[in-house]
Amino acid sequence: MGHYTRQPETMIANCDYFIADKVEGSGSLAWKKLWKGDIQRKRNRDGWQKKRNKNRNNRDPKSLLELSLDKFRNVLLNQTIPVEAVIRNIASNVTVIIFQVHSHEKNVTISFDKNSSANSSETGVDKGLVSILRPQQSVCTWYLQSPDAKQVLSTAVSFAYSERDPIPGGCNLEFNLEVDPNIYLEYNLIDTCIKFAPANLGYARGANPPSCDSGTGQNSRWRLHYDIYQYFLPENDLSETALLNHLRKMSDVQSVRANGVRLVSLTTDEKTNVHFSSLPGQGVIYNVIVWDPLWNTSAAYVPVHTYACSLTALVDNCSSLRRLSTKIFFTTFAVLGLFICFFGHRFWKTDLFYMGFIVTGFIFFVLFTRITSLSYDVCLILTAVAGLVGGLLLVAYWWRFGFVLLCMLIVGLVLGFFFSSVIFFTPLGDYKVFRDDAVFWVTFSCIALMVPIVFVGCPRILNILACGIVGSYSVVLAIACYLYTSLAYITLDLLRRVLNDDFSQAYTNVPFQTNDLIILAVWGMLAVGGIMVQLRRERREVPFPPHPYRIWKRERERRITNILDPSHHIPPLRERIHNKLSQIKEFFRKEQPAGERTPLLL
Repeated sequence: MGHYTRQPETMIANCDYFIADKVEGSGSLAWKKLWKGDIQRKRNRDGWQKKRNKNRNNRDPKSLLELSLDKFRNVLLNQTIPVEAVIRNIASNVTVIIFQVHSHEKNVTISFDKNSSANSSETGVDKGLVSILRPQQSVCTWYLQSPDAKQVLSTAVSFAYSERDPIPGGCNLEFNLEVDPNIYLEYNLIDTCIKFAPANLGYARGANPPSCDSGTGQNSRWRLHYDIYQYFLPENDLSETALLNHLRKMSDVQSVRANGVRLVSLTTDEKTNVHFSSLPGQGVIYNVIVWDPLWNTSAAYVPVHTYACSLTALVDNCSSLRRLSTKIFFTTFAVLGLFICFFGHRFWKTDLFYMGFIVTGFIFFVLFTRITSLSYDVCLILTAVAGLVGGLLLVAYWWRFGFVLLCMLIVGLVLGFFFSSVIFFTPLGDYKVFRDDAVFWVTFSCIALMVPIVFVGCPRILNILACGIVGSYSVVLAIACYLYTSLAYITLDLLRRVLNDDFSQAYTNVPFQTNDLIILAVWGMLAVGGIMVQLRRERREVPFPPHPYRIWKRERERRITNILDPSHHIPPLRERIHNKLSQIKEFFRKEQPAGERTPLLL
C-alpha cells in the first residue's frame, strides 16, 4: 500500500475542517473517491444546519433561553412547554460546564433531553447538571420544565471549568446521575443534613476520565479536599426576591469564598455528609467547594437552600411555627422573670419558686419528651404543672428547714448551666473534640459547677447575679416566640442535645444580624440594671431573711403562753373559714324590702 501525504488546504476550500489526502501510487481514482465523500459529508452537514435553523426560527421565543457563562437569567417555567436553554460559542479550553437552576419553593425539572428520564434529569428547587464537552463541541443544550400546573419563577446560570479543575460529583456511586454536582438536603426541626457525591479529577476533552478507585495516591481523586460553606439570608425575610438575589453570592467559587462562612473541611476519606443545627424560619444557603491541592484549582457544587420548614403546608408552615401554647408559656415566664430581675432578692420566696420552676420544668420536659409519645402541647402543660410543684417544694423546703446553702446551690447551678450554655454557644462549641458526648458533658458540668463554687463565700452576690441574668434572659425567650432571634438557641441547643442523640454531630452556627444586636442590647441593659438596683437596695440589709419555721414556732408559743396578747384570742382556723364563707353568702343574698308585709286592717 501507498502512504498518505498532506495536500494544501486550498485544494479543498469548500470543506470546513477536513483536509484530504492523496494516495501515492494508486492513481487519481482514490483521490476522487475521497473528494466525493468529503463533499457529501459537507452537503449533509449543511442540510442539517439549514433544517435546525428553520426549526429554531419557527420555535416560540418563550421556549428558548439563550445563556452566557457566569450570567444569571430569570425564566418563567410551566408544565406544558419545556424551555430549551442554550449556550453557544464555548471556548476550546473549557472541558466542563455546570448548568444549574433555582426556585423559591416549587420544584423544577432539568434534563439533558426533551423527554426526561431518571438517569438524565433531576427535579427539585436547587438542581444542576454537568456537561462533559466533546472535542470541537461549542454548543450545549438543556431543558427546563415545571412538573406542577402553576408557573414557576426560577433563575438559571452556567459555569465553565477547564481540564485542571476538579469535577464535582464525578465519582458518584449513590445517586441517579452519572456525574452529579447536586447537594442533597434533608431537615427536621432539630437538625439539617447535607449529602453530596465525591468529585473526580479534571481531564481534557476526548480523554478517558480518571478512575475513581484505582488508588489513593497523589495522582488520584483522594488528594481532593472539600470545604463546606454556609450563608444566612436576612432574618425574618422569606421572600422569593431575597432568595434569588442572595443565591448569586453562593454559586461560583470566588463568590462562595467571599460571602460564605467555612464551617468544616473534609478530606476524601471522610464521609461526604454533614449535619447542622436547624433554624426554622431562617433561610440558609449551603455550598461545597472542592479543591485540588496539586494544581491549586477549585470548583463549586450546586448551592442548596432551606428554611427548615415548609412554605406551602397549610399547618405548621414557616408562618405558623410559633404555637399559641409556647407564646402563653414563655410570656408568663418572662413577666415573672422580669419581676425577679429587679426584685428577686427582696422577695426571696418568689425567687426560690422561680428557680425551682426552672430546674424541675427542664427535667420533666426532657422525661416527658424522651419517654412518652405525647404531643408537644401536652408535654408543655405537664411541664408547667411539674414546674409549679417543684417551685412550691423548694419554697416549702426553705420554710421548714431554712438551709441557705442548699438553696443557693440550686440557684448557682441554674446560673452555672446558663453560663456553660453561653460558652458552648460560641464557635468553641463546634470543635471536633466536643462531638464526643462524654467529653462534652464532663466539660459542660465542670463549667456549671464552677459558678456556685466560686461564689460560695458570697451567696447574696450569687443570688443577685442569677436573678439579673436569668430573669432578663426570660424576656429574650418571650421575644423569640414572636420574632426570630438567634439568642434563643443559647438554651435551645442544649435542650436539643439532651433530646436527640445525633445532635452531637451537628454544627451549631447561627446568624447574628441587626435584630440580634438590638435584642442583645436590651438583654444587657435589663441584666445590668436589675443587678445594680438590687445591689444598691440590699447593701445595708441582712443577706437573707430569717428562718420562717422558727419565727412561726416562736410566735405560736408566745400566743399560747401570753393570754394578754390580742393574737391569743384569735378564733381557730375552722371557725375563721366558716365566718368568711358566711360573709360571702351574705354578699350574694338578695336584700329584703323594708316595711309592712301584711295588708293594713281598716
